Amino acid sequence: MKEYSKKIIERVDNPKHFGEISKIEAEALGCNLVVVDYEGNANDTIRVYFAITKDKNVFTAKFKSFSSGLIVALNDMMIELCIGKSIEKVSSMFKTDVEFALRDEPQIPALSIEELHNGFLNFVILKKVALKFNERNMEDFADDYIVCECARVNLKTIKDAIKEFNLKTIEEIGEKTKAGIFCKSCRNEGGLEEKEIYLSDILEQTLKEIEDEQAPSYMNSSFLEMTKEQKLELIEDVLDDDIRPMLIMDGGNMEILDLVESKPHYDLYIRYLGACSGCSAGSMGTLYAIESILQSKVDENLRVLPI
Repeated sequence: MKEYSKKIIERVDNPKHFGEISKIEAEALGCNLVVVDYEGNANDTIRVYFAITKDKNVFTAKFKSFSSGLIVALNDMMIELCIGKSIEKVSSMFKTDVEFALRDEPQIPALSIEELHNGFLNFVILKKVALKFNERNMEDFADDYIVCECARVNLKTIKDAIKEFNLKTIEEIGEKTKAGIFCKSCRNEGGLEEKEIYLSDILEQTLKEIEDEQAPSYMNSSFLEMTKEQKLELIEDVLDDDIRPMLIMDGGNMEILDLVESKPHYDLYIRYLGACSGCSAGSMGTLYAIESILQSKVDENLRVLPI
């Protein structure tokens, strides 16, 4: 390893903020959860989880990525510096703030300036967190909130209609509820009158709710109670949602070879494909990330063994 500060080396081996925050965990903290992905090139792909208070301060935050080495340390410190700050301050952070926080001595750089600016630390994702947090969320409004003043249609009526009649467009909402067919200000942003929430917001968020509610049948069972086929189906779904997109973006992929019960563990044998098969990170950062995600979302006793 090049000459880095001790703080960098410590975070490479043991990042403090690697992981994820669930919606239930955020709600227990009295916070809103914001999850944002940054899909760049090579090793700068990252997903961040921010639990944000009603006062727009970051209560806690975590990150996931398939990066390794220096990039893990930089991302880890970036997340740490966000905690306790307002969203406004988070979105105006600089790379130099991260570098300075990683110094062992104030006058000695933690890494070279060239490496800092040529690295994959990207602050675009922090601006995306701020933008997403400020989006209009229908959970902030009561069911009887009047969305369409012209037709006097409330939020609950619109949500129920979308779910009951499987509505997919604003025009279909208008046909069923009369919302948005008169002055049309409530349809989208940019109408005659500014609204706190629009039909486009409600439609998008309600369709997402429907998607989240349609969980596969295996979700009704604990991992221990599932058949081997159900276990593999669950693992494949998690891989497709949380792991393969990042691998494919880097020109790689992976496949499951077998799942073997070895009490108290379950050993998942995998094979790296494409770029991952020859990447040194395949045995370090990537493997650590894959195993952490599967242990979090499937079973804590799951071990991932590449062949």
